[in-house]
Amino acid sequence: MAERTTNASSGAQAPSERENFLARAALRFTAFTERWLPDSFGFVLVGTFVVFALGLATGEPLLGRPEDAQATRGYGMVDAWGKGFWSLIQFTLQMAMIIIGGYAVAVSRPMARLIAWLATIPRTPRTAIAFTAAISMITAYLNWAFSLVFTAILAKEIARLVRGVDYRAIGAMAFLGLGTVWAQGLSGSAALQVASAESSPKAVQEVIAAGRGDGSGLIPLTETIFLWQGIAATLVVFVVAVLTAWFITPTGSRAKTAEDLGITLRPLLETTQDDAATKRRPGDWLEHSPLFTVLLFLLGLWYLVRHFASAEGHPLNALDLNTINLILILLALLLHWRPARMAAAVRDGAPAASGVLLQFPFYGGIFGMIAYTGLTSTIAGWLVNASNAFLYPALIGIYSCVLGVFVPSGGSKWVIEAPYVIDAANQLGVHQGWMVVVYDLGEASANLLQPFWMLPTLAILGLKARDIMGYTFALFLACFPTVLVAVTLFAQTL
Repeated sequence: MAERTTNASSGAQAPSERENFLARAALRFTAFTERWLPDSFGFVLVGTFVVFALGLATGEPLLGRPEDAQATRGYGMVDAWGKGFWSLIQFTLQMAMIIIGGYAVAVSRPMARLIAWLATIPRTPRTAIAFTAAISMITAYLNWAFSLVFTAILAKEIARLVRGVDYRAIGAMAFLGLGTVWAQGLSGSAALQVASAESSPKAVQEVIAAGRGDGSGLIPLTETIFLWQGIAATLVVFVVAVLTAWFITPTGSRAKTAEDLGITLRPLLETTQDDAATKRRPGDWLEHSPLFTVLLFLLGLWYLVRHFASAEGHPLNALDLNTINLILILLALLLHWRPARMAAAVRDGAPAASGVLLQFPFYGGIFGMIAYTGLTSTIAGWLVNASNAFLYPALIGIYSCVLGVFVPSGGSKWVIEAPYVIDAANQLGVHQGWMVVVYDLGEASANLLQPFWMLPTLAILGLKARDIMGYTFALFLACFPTVLVAVTLFAQTL
């Protein structure tokens, strides 16, 4: 496919392409991050000792263990770190599989054709950046794991086709969905947890039941992500993010293309040898026959129909990480059609999960220092004591964002926050479901400030966290104040 040429490919900047204030600010942020920010692993190392110091400064003991080994409070900072280190091991495997499964789906031939077609739509650097931002948020609303991989591959193809696209900026836009709307979407972990008796801890259900007139310990999806106020707030953030992406796009000589960064972009739909033309042993037929692909897909589909039909309340309540992973694997099998292609896609996608495998245990240690000590309650107490019914949503949005920098796990972090967030909402008379929306939007915003969830996207693009974090920080400065205003004003309508 031939590359298109735009005016941005020339060294000089046309008058119409001179940078506006937002673009200049984004470039300055990027210059700073490229020079001073460590790689993503550095963030977790620094974050570990920031939380450690905060715990000691607020009076948490250095050492100590409760008599009950199953207790989740009463640990000293050192012991809490050790207890938490492997606490996310199941979640780590789930995340690794969701990245690999999402990659396998995104690189299948039918999906590659879709990506190649989408990449032909934008024709200038500015429209390329805004278009990628919009696609990232739309796909993240549907499924965040799929979005991480799909939009990263789309960004590479767009950068190959549209001359003059800043590869750092389009890389940041490929990640944007995870920093804005994902938690308010169909795979938002907090909303799915509180809607399901199996997923929501008993302690959380008791706090919810205390504030509901019907005595139920669950909050249905109709009172969280499907509230019209929640949908409206999400749309507002979407519009602000796309507009910001448009205005912060660097052009002309200020743009750094993939070539400038030493990255070679190959066509997505390269000519490959057809399976039928490959000389094979008779015993290889199983790997190249679609027979068992079809049978496995039908078996999995049969199970999923039964699984969703047996869900309590709404069928979406049955949607958890294991179910999402199964759907991705079955879909990837079907799209690749032949088992050999599926196996090759998994081998190619495995390196994208390497950062998760290394860093999740260390984030588990940070989680432990927050969850297994009194640090969470201390921080929450500061916020609750300073709030009232009007300010409470914005304060919890800020708190959720700050905590999300150190514990970047929407589901696990919600378990930490839910008891006191919902309890305080009950006391202040704030809508319980709205606090889930506030948590969602605040937690997602934290992803623009720390590189943990950027890892799969960065691996596919061949970039470092410091390459894109100047742009994600600029987007944070536009989107997070929008979140705080939206959650405060829409709360008054409930």
